[in-house]
Amino acid sequence: MEPLVWSILLLVVGLLLISMEIFVPSGGILGFVAISAVLASVVLAFYSYSDQPWIGITFLVVAVIGLPSVLAVALKFFPDTPMGRRILLRVPSEQDVLPEDQRRQALRELVGKVGVADTLMLPSGAVRIEGRSVNAMSQGMAIEAGQRVRVVEVQGNTIVVRPLDPDESPRAATAEDDVLAQPLDKLGLDPLDDPLA
Repeated sequence: MEPLVWSILLLVVGLLLISMEIFVPSGGILGFVAISAVLASVVLAFYSYSDQPWIGITFLVVAVIGLPSVLAVALKFFPDTPMGRRILLRVPSEQDVLPEDQRRQALRELVGKVGVADTLMLPSGAVRIEGRSVNAMSQGMAIEAGQRVRVVEVQGNTIVVRPLDPDESPRAATAEDDVLAQPLDKLGLDPLDDPLA
C-alpha cells in the first residue's frame, strides 16, 4: 500500500479512537493510542513525501483542526449517553426553579416524619405518611414494602426517604434535635468561652 493511504488510515483511526475515548472508559489507553496514531500519520506523511512538504502540512492541519473538532462533537453528545447521565449532575427541572406552591409546601412539611413503604422501592415507590400515599424515592438503597421510613428531604415533587433503623425512635424529628439550631445559652455554653480550650 502507498504511504499516503497508510497516513490517511492512521489519521482516520486516530480520530475515531479519540471520540471513543469519550464514550468508553479505558483509563486513557484509547486516548494514548489515538494520539499515537495521529502523530504517526503526520510523521509518515512528512517522511514519505519529503520532496512535497505540503502533503505533510495538510495532514498536520487536518490533525490540529480535526482532534478538537471530534472531541467537541463527542462531548456534545456525551450528556445524552447512559454513562453521561450517570456522571453529570442533573439539570434542575422547571419545577425545581419555580416559586413555591401549595403542593411543594405540603411536601416540605413531611420532612422528618415517619411513614411506611407501600411498595418495594428500587429506588422509587409509594410511601404512606399520616394516612396519605405519596410518591417517594429512597436514598440509594432498596426498601422493602411495609418497612418504616423517615422523610429526609424534598426534590421537586418527590420526597426522599431513608429506612428507619431498628433502634431509632419513630417519633418525628423536632427543632430540639438540631443542635445547630439551638441558642448557645440553651446548650450551657458561654458565648465568650473558647469551646476548644
